[in-house]
Amino acid sequence: QVQLVESGGGLVQAGGSLRLSCAASRSIVRFNSMGWYRQAPEKQRELVAAMTSGGSTNYADSVKGRFTISRDNAKNTVYLQMNSLKPEDTAAYCCMLGPYWGQGTQVIVSS
Repeated sequence: QVQLVESGGGLVQAGGSLRLSCAASRSIVRFNSMGWYRQAPEKQRELVAAMTSGGSTNYADSVKGRFTISRDNAKNTVYLQMNSLKPEDTAAYCCMLGPYWGQGTQVIVSS
């Protein structure tokens, strides 16, 4: 079992930045996939960014060029750097590591 704890969410003005962190209770090296998802009120959950163990990344079209997923194996942590935030980025963001999910962190972008 692996516990994931997200942090870094909050309230930010449009155009601002946030960095989300997802700290795992065990090593993340052996996981083939990791990523960030988000769910806005009354909308379906959507993939925001994903990364494979080999370092390949994939982004939702709506965040390309603004968000960056990365990881620090030594810290067992996956990050999501979010720049140029827009009100439509407002959502609960959850990290995924293999079959495991975090509880989520709320991001609110004011206009």
